[in-house]
Amino acid sequence: MSTIDNLKDRTTPVFSPDDVTVIFVLGGPGAGKGTQCERLVARYGFAHLSAGDLLRAEQSRPDSEFGELIRTHIRNGTIVPMEVTIALLEAAMRQVLDEPTAVTSTSAHEPSPTPDSDGDDKNKKKRKKGKFLIDGFPRKLDQALKFEEAVVPARFVLFFDCPEDEMERRLLERGKTSGREDDNADSIRKRFRTFVETSMPVVDYFERQDRVVKVDARPDPDKVFEATRAEIARRLQLS
Repeated sequence: MSTIDNLKDRTTPVFSPDDVTVIFVLGGPGAGKGTQCERLVARYGFAHLSAGDLLRAEQSRPDSEFGELIRTHIRNGTIVPMEVTIALLEAAMRQVLDEPTAVTSTSAHEPSPTPDSDGDDKNKKKRKKGKFLIDGFPRKLDQALKFEEAVVPARFVLFFDCPEDEMERRLLERGKTSGREDDNADSIRKRFRTFVETSMPVVDYFERQDRVVKVDARPDPDKVFEATRAEIARRLQLS
């Protein structure tokens, strides 16, 4: 994955916030992030990128050099090295932006072709504007800082706030049919600890900059969406 090679040294974002709007979507495991993202996609035409889905797709790719690394982190409820996750997100964003028609959801990764130097400026001029919901990312503050430094500054964090007992109930119910190896009680509790210890500092960091929209995720999905829709419309001046 060639993108990883230059991420560490890159200090200029590859996308302009004038063209690319990114909203980080955070919340504990089982807070309902995916459900709400699907509804926002349908209402406003966002592209929905799930960091978790991208990682799971990458670990299943037969020739992936990161497959076993990702699999171990997911099983243990720990965080995959940020360069891997950011590279997957950037590649998925490029794929969406290079599509000739609107793409609203993607969880698989296919590398985009790299334009030659003669066509680079021309391709940049053709590239359409994009609106992205990045679900389940950033999970650590260093991920947030690196993404904003190297990819594009986020507009804000959409944070779904939900108590752990309710999230655990939802995940155990989902685990009956999801087939996901991390939808079990032991992995769930590890994921809760990881979220509190590493992801809440991300929320706190953005909150100090007035870049957090906090939504109560306890009610039923319809009520959560109405509250979410109202906040998104206010922040982005959408109807």
